Amino acid sequence: MRAIICREWGPPESLRPEEVECPPLKPGQLRIRIRASAVSFATSLVIAGKYQRRPPFPFSPGTEVAGEVIEVTPEVTRFKPGDAVMAVLDWGGCAEEAVAWEVNVSPKPPSLDFVRTVPLPISYATSAATLTWPCFIDLKAGEWLLVHGAAGGVGMAAVEIGKILGAKVIATAGGPAKCAFAKEHGADHVIDYRAGPFREEVLRLTGGRGVDAVYDPVGGDVFTESLRCMAPQSRICPIGFASGTIPTIPANILLVKNITVVGVNLGYYVGWSPHDARFEEAERMRATWRWIHQHIEAGRLRPHIDRIFRLEETPQALRAILNREVAGRVAIVMD
Repeated sequence: MRAIICREWGPPESLRPEEVECPPLKPGQLRIRIRASAVSFATSLVIAGKYQRRPPFPFSPGTEVAGEVIEVTPEVTRFKPGDAVMAVLDWGGCAEEAVAWEVNVSPKPPSLDFVRTVPLPISYATSAATLTWPCFIDLKAGEWLLVHGAAGGVGMAAVEIGKILGAKVIATAGGPAKCAFAKEHGADHVIDYRAGPFREEVLRLTGGRGVDAVYDPVGGDVFTESLRCMAPQSRICPIGFASGTIPTIPANILLVKNITVVGVNLGYYVGWSPHDARFEEAERMRATWRWIHQHIEAGRLRPHIDRIFRLEETPQALRAILNREVAGRVAIVMD
């Protein structure tokens, strides 16, 4: 089969297309003919050797896929050959075929094609878990939600999900086009962070009180500034550090405002962490994917694919993400 292969840590341009053997199946796994996959900022960290998990060389990057089941082991009970599915992989998504654990696979929403399905297993699941699970933000109707990076994959999903939950959403994005994109996906107010600090505008919009919850995939100074426009007893979830800087948390602000900081690593629930909890947390993830599917079918969630690349163009797709040229997600197609 054709696959994009990483043989050494490096930039997107170090990736190469190769003909490789299809991976073997283990008990409890199924084989998927990939129709579309997704790459993200996190993918660029993986191939650079900067992610918290390092796959063994050689490997194909990519963890979100959509396609058709072509083979299952006897232990698999929920899927059969011919089923249209979406899946989370440990790695291997930039290839014509992949192997997934049954626990990491969910049916594809009937109303979506394969391309628009690929943001759901991770991007939308990350935002849904962060905003709805009691251990994280547990957002309530009427609360103020501040979403950073709102034109990115997880940020866009957070804006849409925040509105489903009845929140008043303030989004930050870079530049007029991305601000308009966040507005189109439901944000009540949008702030262009390139125009300057967002703190004063957030306080103005909330009548000086501050927001009840912050969804932050950016980190760095954005995280620190967020703490200064949050209400008492509010919650903030660092999702990632797209800024390239991991913030140092000023604990005095947490103490004075009774702020809760909870990190969100979806990898813990799908098998990417040092402790693989995908089997213990299987029902929680399935329930989250079902919740996403219900709102997809009701038309409340609108995954956006900025552009589509062929498999051999995977390096260009990653470079477009790193150059901040993308709103929403990009997809890789095999045909």
